[in-house]
Amino acid sequence: MGALHGGHLSLVRLARRRADWVVVSIFVNPTQFAPNEDFATYPRNFGRDLAMLQEVGVDLVWAPTAEAMYPSGFATRIVLEGPAAAGLEDRFRPHFFGGVATVVGKLLIQCQPDLAIFGEKDYQQLRVVTQLAKDLDLTVRIVGAPTRREPTGLAMSSRNAYLSTDERAAAPTLYRVLRKSADAIAGGAAIEAALSTGRVEIERVGFALDYLEARHAETLAPIQSREGGPIRLLVAARIGRTRLIDNIGV
Repeated sequence: MGALHGGHLSLVRLARRRADWVVVSIFVNPTQFAPNEDFATYPRNFGRDLAMLQEVGVDLVWAPTAEAMYPSGFATRIVLEGPAAAGLEDRFRPHFFGGVATVVGKLLIQCQPDLAIFGEKDYQQLRVVTQLAKDLDLTVRIVGAPTRREPTGLAMSSRNAYLSTDERAAAPTLYRVLRKSADAIAGGAAIEAALSTGRVEIERVGFALDYLEARHAETLAPIQSREGGPIRLLVAARIGRTRLIDNIGV
Protein backbone atom coordinates (compact mmCIF):
# COMPACT_ATOMS: atom_id res chain seq x y z
CA MET A 1 0.00 0.00 0.00
CA GLY A 2 2.94 2.35 -0.50
CA ALA A 3 4.78 4.30 2.22
CA LEU A 4 7.63 1.91 1.51
CA HIS A 5 10.26 0.96 4.08
CA GLY A 6 13.07 -1.56 4.46
CA GLY A 7 10.64 -4.42 5.00
CA HIS A 8 9.02 -3.82 1.62
CA LEU A 9 12.39 -3.52 -0.06
CA SER A 10 13.45 -6.86 1.42
CA LEU A 11 10.50 -8.44 -0.43
CA VAL A 12 11.69 -6.81 -3.66
CA ARG A 13 15.25 -8.06 -3.17
CA LEU A 14 13.97 -11.59 -2.55
CA ALA A 15 11.85 -11.37 -5.71
CA ARG A 16 14.89 -10.07 -7.61
CA ARG A 17 16.81 -13.22 -6.60
CA ARG A 18 13.94 -15.54 -7.51
CA ALA A 19 12.63 -14.06 -10.76
CA ASP A 20 13.75 -12.56 -14.07
CA TRP A 21 11.23 -9.70 -13.89
CA VAL A 22 9.89 -7.98 -10.79
CA VAL A 23 6.58 -6.14 -10.62
CA VAL A 24 5.51 -4.17 -7.54
CA SER A 25 1.88 -3.21 -7.05
CA ILE A 26 1.02 -0.06 -5.07
CA PHE A 27 -2.61 0.49 -4.19
CA VAL A 28 -4.06 1.91 -0.98
CA ASN A 29 -7.15 -0.27 -0.97
CA PRO A 30 -10.26 1.51 0.37
CA THR A 31 -12.26 -1.70 0.80
CA GLN A 32 -10.04 -3.01 3.62
CA PHE A 33 -10.53 0.07 5.81
CA ALA A 34 -13.54 0.43 8.10
CA PRO A 35 -15.18 3.89 8.32
CA ASN A 36 -13.42 4.59 11.63
CA GLU A 37 -9.96 3.57 10.37
CA ASP A 38 -7.14 5.59 8.86
CA PHE A 39 -7.74 5.42 5.09
CA ALA A 40 -7.74 9.21 4.65
CA THR A 41 -4.56 9.67 6.69
CA TYR A 42 -2.71 6.50 5.71
CA PRO A 43 0.85 7.60 4.78
CA ARG A 44 1.37 8.10 1.06
CA ASN A 45 4.48 9.30 -0.82
CA PHE A 46 4.30 7.90 -4.33
CA GLY A 47 7.29 9.83 -5.70
CA ARG A 48 9.54 8.59 -2.89
CA ASP A 49 8.23 5.05 -3.36
CA LEU A 50 9.08 5.09 -7.07
CA ALA A 51 12.60 6.37 -6.41
CA MET A 52 13.20 3.60 -3.83
CA LEU A 53 11.90 0.92 -6.19
CA GLN A 54 14.01 2.18 -9.07
CA GLU A 55 17.09 1.97 -6.88
CA VAL A 56 16.51 -1.72 -6.05
CA GLY A 57 15.88 -2.69 -9.67
CA VAL A 58 12.12 -3.08 -10.02
CA ASP A 59 11.06 -3.56 -13.64
CA LEU A 60 7.47 -2.37 -13.40
CA VAL A 61 5.24 -0.60 -10.89
CA TRP A 62 1.53 -1.32 -11.23
CA ALA A 63 -0.34 1.50 -9.48
CA PRO A 64 -3.99 1.44 -10.55
CA THR A 65 -6.52 4.05 -9.46
CA ALA A 66 -9.51 3.21 -7.28
CA GLU A 67 -11.71 3.81 -10.31
CA ALA A 68 -9.75 1.24 -12.30
CA MET A 69 -9.96 -1.35 -9.53
CA TYR A 70 -13.58 -0.72 -8.59
CA PRO A 71 -15.32 0.73 -11.66
CA SER A 72 -18.95 1.76 -11.66
CA GLY A 73 -21.10 -1.36 -11.34
CA PHE A 74 -18.45 -3.46 -9.58
CA ALA A 75 -20.49 -6.04 -7.68
CA THR A 76 -18.32 -9.03 -6.74
CA ARG A 77 -17.17 -10.06 -3.28
CA ILE A 78 -15.08 -12.98 -2.05
CA VAL A 79 -16.49 -14.72 1.03
CA LEU A 80 -13.80 -16.25 3.19
CA GLU A 81 -13.56 -19.00 5.79
CA GLY A 82 -10.60 -21.03 7.10
CA PRO A 83 -7.63 -18.85 8.14
CA ALA A 84 -9.65 -15.68 7.45
CA ALA A 85 -12.09 -16.65 10.22
CA ALA A 86 -9.59 -17.62 12.91
CA GLY A 87 -10.67 -15.08 15.52
CA LEU A 88 -7.51 -12.98 15.24
CA GLU A 89 -7.51 -9.88 13.00
CA ASP A 90 -10.98 -10.85 11.74
CA ARG A 91 -12.36 -10.51 15.27
CA PHE A 92 -11.32 -6.85 15.46
CA ARG A 93 -11.52 -5.94 11.76
CA PRO A 94 -14.34 -8.08 10.32
CA HIS A 95 -14.32 -6.18 7.03
CA PHE A 96 -10.59 -6.53 6.47
CA PHE A 97 -9.90 -9.86 4.79
CA GLY A 98 -12.83 -9.57 2.38
CA GLY A 99 -11.24 -6.38 1.08
CA VAL A 100 -7.76 -7.94 1.03
CA ALA A 101 -8.91 -11.04 -0.84
CA THR A 102 -10.76 -9.04 -3.47
CA VAL A 103 -7.92 -6.65 -4.21
CA VAL A 104 -5.17 -9.29 -4.06
CA GLY A 105 -7.19 -11.57 -6.32
CA LYS A 106 -7.60 -8.75 -8.84
CA LEU A 107 -3.92 -7.74 -8.67
CA LEU A 108 -2.75 -11.33 -9.18
CA ILE A 109 -5.07 -11.77 -12.16
CA GLN A 110 -3.99 -8.42 -13.65
CA CYS A 111 -0.24 -9.01 -13.27
CA GLN A 112 -0.23 -12.82 -13.70
CA PRO A 113 3.00 -13.46 -11.77
CA ASP A 114 4.66 -16.87 -11.46
CA LEU A 115 5.30 -16.17 -7.79
CA ALA A 116 4.27 -13.46 -5.36
CA ILE A 117 6.17 -12.44 -2.23
CA PHE A 118 4.24 -11.54 0.94
CA GLY A 119 5.83 -10.57 4.25
CA GLU A 120 5.33 -12.76 7.31
CA LYS A 121 4.64 -9.72 9.49
CA ASP A 122 1.03 -9.83 8.31
CA TYR A 123 0.93 -13.55 9.06
CA GLN A 124 -2.81 -14.14 8.97
CA GLN A 125 -2.94 -12.25 5.67
CA LEU A 126 -0.19 -14.51 4.30
CA ARG A 127 -2.22 -17.60 5.23
CA VAL A 128 -5.39 -16.09 3.71
CA VAL A 129 -3.67 -15.23 0.44
CA THR A 130 -2.05 -18.67 0.27
CA GLN A 131 -5.47 -20.29 0.72
CA LEU A 132 -7.02 -17.91 -1.82
CA ALA A 133 -4.53 -18.83 -4.53
CA LYS A 134 -4.97 -22.53 -3.80
CA ASP A 135 -8.76 -22.51 -3.69
CA LEU A 136 -9.23 -20.38 -6.83
CA ASP A 137 -6.61 -22.34 -8.83
CA LEU A 138 -4.55 -19.22 -9.46
CA THR A 139 -1.34 -20.12 -11.27
CA VAL A 140 0.89 -18.31 -8.78
CA ARG A 141 3.07 -19.60 -5.97
CA ILE A 142 2.75 -17.55 -2.78
CA VAL A 143 6.10 -17.14 -0.99
CA GLY A 144 6.43 -15.86 2.59
CA ALA A 145 9.36 -13.60 3.46
CA PRO A 146 10.77 -13.05 6.97
CA THR A 147 9.76 -9.96 8.93
CA ARG A 148 12.30 -7.14 8.79
CA ARG A 149 12.93 -5.38 12.09
CA GLU A 150 14.37 -2.16 13.37
CA PRO A 151 17.48 -2.48 15.60
CA THR A 152 15.18 -2.46 18.66
CA GLY A 153 13.30 -5.51 17.35
CA LEU A 154 10.19 -3.53 16.36
CA ALA A 155 8.71 -4.95 13.16
CA MET A 156 8.99 -2.48 10.30
CA SER A 157 5.60 -1.04 9.37
CA SER A 158 4.29 2.01 7.55
CA ARG A 159 2.21 2.76 10.66
CA ASN A 160 5.35 3.12 12.80
CA ALA A 161 5.40 6.70 11.48
CA TYR A 162 2.45 7.43 13.79
CA LEU A 163 4.41 6.58 16.96
CA SER A 164 5.51 9.34 19.32
CA THR A 165 8.98 9.20 20.90
CA ASP A 166 7.64 7.59 24.09
CA GLU A 167 5.45 5.14 22.15
CA ARG A 168 8.38 4.12 19.96
CA ALA A 169 10.40 3.38 23.10
CA ALA A 170 7.63 1.12 24.41
CA ALA A 171 6.76 -0.55 21.10
CA PRO A 172 9.62 -3.12 21.03
CA THR A 173 7.99 -4.76 24.07
CA LEU A 174 5.76 -6.70 21.66
CA TYR A 175 8.72 -8.48 20.09
CA ARG A 176 10.47 -9.02 23.44
CA VAL A 177 7.34 -10.67 24.82
CA LEU A 178 6.97 -12.84 21.74
CA ARG A 179 10.57 -13.99 22.07
CA LYS A 180 10.29 -14.69 25.81
CA SER A 181 7.00 -16.53 25.34
CA ALA A 182 8.36 -18.62 22.46
CA ASP A 183 11.49 -19.50 24.44
CA ALA A 184 9.40 -20.49 27.46
CA ILE A 185 7.08 -22.70 25.39
CA ALA A 186 10.00 -24.29 23.56
CA GLY A 187 11.55 -24.98 26.95
CA GLY A 188 8.50 -26.86 28.15
CA ALA A 189 6.32 -24.20 29.77
CA ALA A 190 2.57 -24.48 29.40
CA ILE A 191 1.38 -22.33 26.50
CA GLU A 192 -1.34 -20.44 28.40
CA ALA A 193 0.94 -19.75 31.37
CA ALA A 194 3.60 -18.25 29.09
CA LEU A 195 1.05 -16.12 27.27
CA SER A 196 -0.59 -14.90 30.46
CA THR A 197 2.74 -13.57 31.69
CA GLY A 198 3.32 -11.90 28.33
CA ARG A 199 -0.10 -10.22 28.31
CA VAL A 200 0.61 -8.59 31.67
CA GLU A 201 3.98 -7.28 30.47
CA ILE A 202 2.50 -5.81 27.27
CA GLU A 203 -0.24 -3.95 29.14
CA ARG A 204 2.20 -2.76 31.79
CA VAL A 205 4.09 -0.56 29.28
CA GLY A 206 0.92 1.17 28.08
CA PHE A 207 -0.51 -1.04 25.32
CA ALA A 208 -4.20 -1.89 25.05
CA LEU A 209 -3.95 -5.54 24.06
CA ASP A 210 -6.24 -7.00 21.41
CA TYR A 211 -4.73 -10.48 21.51
CA LEU A 212 -1.65 -12.54 22.26
CA GLU A 213 -2.38 -16.03 20.97
CA ALA A 214 -0.73 -19.33 20.10
CA ARG A 215 -2.06 -20.85 16.88
CA HIS A 216 -1.27 -23.70 14.51
CA ALA A 217 1.20 -22.17 12.08
CA GLU A 218 -0.65 -23.40 8.97
CA THR A 219 -4.35 -23.47 9.83
CA LEU A 220 -4.34 -20.76 12.55
CA ALA A 221 -6.56 -23.02 14.66
CA PRO A 222 -6.10 -22.68 18.46
CA ILE A 223 -3.37 -24.93 19.79
CA GLN A 224 -2.95 -26.18 23.36
CA SER A 225 0.41 -27.96 23.34
CA ARG A 226 3.62 -28.32 21.37
CA GLU A 227 2.44 -31.74 20.23
CA GLY A 228 -0.49 -30.12 18.37
CA GLY A 229 1.68 -29.03 15.45
CA PRO A 230 3.93 -26.12 14.48
CA ILE A 231 3.15 -23.08 16.63
CA ARG A 232 2.91 -19.42 15.67
CA LEU A 233 2.56 -16.74 18.32
CA LEU A 234 0.61 -13.67 17.15
CA VAL A 235 0.03 -10.34 18.87
CA ALA A 236 -1.94 -7.16 18.17
CA ALA A 237 -2.10 -4.15 20.46
CA ARG A 238 -2.73 -0.41 20.42
CA ILE A 239 -0.56 2.32 21.84
CA GLY A 240 -1.72 5.89 21.44
CA ARG A 241 -3.45 6.03 18.05
CA THR A 242 -1.33 3.28 16.53
CA ARG A 243 -2.24 -0.40 16.23
CA LEU A 244 0.73 -2.74 15.83
CA ILE A 245 0.88 -6.45 14.98
CA ASP A 246 3.70 -8.97 15.11
CA ASN A 247 4.32 -12.71 15.22
CA ILE A 248 7.05 -15.34 15.48
CA GLY A 249 7.32 -19.11 15.23
CA VAL A 250 8.08 -21.33 18.21
